[in-house]
Amino acid sequence: MLLIFPSGSVFFFTDGRYKTQAHEEIKDAKVVIGQRSAMVSAAEWLGTRRKGAKLKLKLGIEGDHLSVAERRRLVSQLPMHISVREAPPLTERARMIKDADEIALIRDAVRAGAELFDVAVDSIRPGTSEVEVAAEMEFAARKVGTDGMSFETIIASGVRSALPHGRASRALIAQGFVVCDFGVILHGYCSDRTRTVYVGSVTEDARRVYGAVLEAQLAAIDAVRPGASVGSVDQAARKVLRKNGLAKYFTHSTGHGVGLEIHEAPRVAKGQPELLHPGMVITVEPGAYLPGKWGVRIEDMVVVTEHGCEVLDPTQKEFIVI
Repeated sequence: MLLIFPSGSVFFFTDGRYKTQAHEEIKDAKVVIGQRSAMVSAAEWLGTRRKGAKLKLKLGIEGDHLSVAERRRLVSQLPMHISVREAPPLTERARMIKDADEIALIRDAVRAGAELFDVAVDSIRPGTSEVEVAAEMEFAARKVGTDGMSFETIIASGVRSALPHGRASRALIAQGFVVCDFGVILHGYCSDRTRTVYVGSVTEDARRVYGAVLEAQLAAIDAVRPGASVGSVDQAARKVLRKNGLAKYFTHSTGHGVGLEIHEAPRVAKGQPELLHPGMVITVEPGAYLPGKWGVRIEDMVVVTEHGCEVLDPTQKEFIVI
């Protein structure tokens, strides 16, 4: 499917598989149902619009969403007077600021996703596989009417909890930390949440690491306010982890925007200058990952308000031992 904005008009291209859906859902564009792929149909249509024109035209594309092969096919179908250029991220920047209706939908998605943590806690037991826990969570999400999961559910236990993106595997739940990172799509909008629990006999070191990550997360949330840079939010989390000797074990950015996609602008990372504005929805998710031992991550979604921020997730973050 492609969307083209010639002067004064908007055209949506798709093929016969989506004819009914397109006419029902597309309200502010003329729907064009092609006999071939949407890309080929759009290229042919562009060619007929300026047939024989001497004026050179430029077609802007979204580089993040068009593969090299697709771009090559598009160029091969276009007439010589139309060149392809990567367009600036106009849509992405506009989507950084959510309006009240969008925030309400995101809030609903966050609440639906948060309920899955109770399912995880009930399912996590020694001898149960990570993928079984994930399956229980995903089944529960479907039963309450979500559109699906925002991403492949992460359930990583024992030494696998030290993998920041340890997607649920057939490995059995082991003693130590279990990182649960999950989210749902509801009414088209995504949620993203991480909680970490402990299985077995707890050590003081485990409590220390968990406490440090929680302190880092709360410090980063406290730094979220209009006019603050996303880099300063990241720095607030790293400062706490550095104080606790864990800075080198925090190996990813502190967060990212969330909306229609699970990863949107802005990127909440070290040195990033983007300023926060009311209506931005971001995650705050510092972690500490000790290879071969364990890992901890705690994540909430927050919306930037006029005077600070609001945590959208239920705030249950106490140290849970199973």
